[in-house]
Amino acid sequence: MTLAHTMVLLAIFIPIGFAAAAKIGAGKFDNTRPRENLERLEGWPQRSHWAQQNGYEAFPPFAAAVLVAHQVGAQQEWVDVLAVLFVVLRIVYGLFYIADLSAWRSAAWAGAFFCIIGLFLLAAQA
Repeated sequence: MTLAHTMVLLAIFIPIGFAAAAKIGAGKFDNTRPRENLERLEGWPQRSHWAQQNGYEAFPPFAAAVLVAHQVGAQQEWVDVLAVLFVVLRIVYGLFYIADLSAWRSAAWAGAFFCIIGLFLLAAQA
């Protein structure tokens, strides 16, 4: 398994981490109806929940990009670099989201998005 594959595995857990933070930040959290409880959150726990949701949205194109790049034999060193950078930026994105730093959050989101584009471009060049 390549480093990029390991990053795909790690990326699965990023939204779960932000979900846990949202639930912990909520204080008393009734997990029998988690969606209802999460929709009632405010402040940083609510933003953590939103980071979780965005993490699930960002995962499929990232995983697809890594798998396509690997399948066509793209330059592995660059695939690994972009995959690691994506994971780092997505974690930073969530932390900026929680901290309510919207401009920095958007920059981290864009950086991670361009990592996905870069992975597909590497695949196209292979």
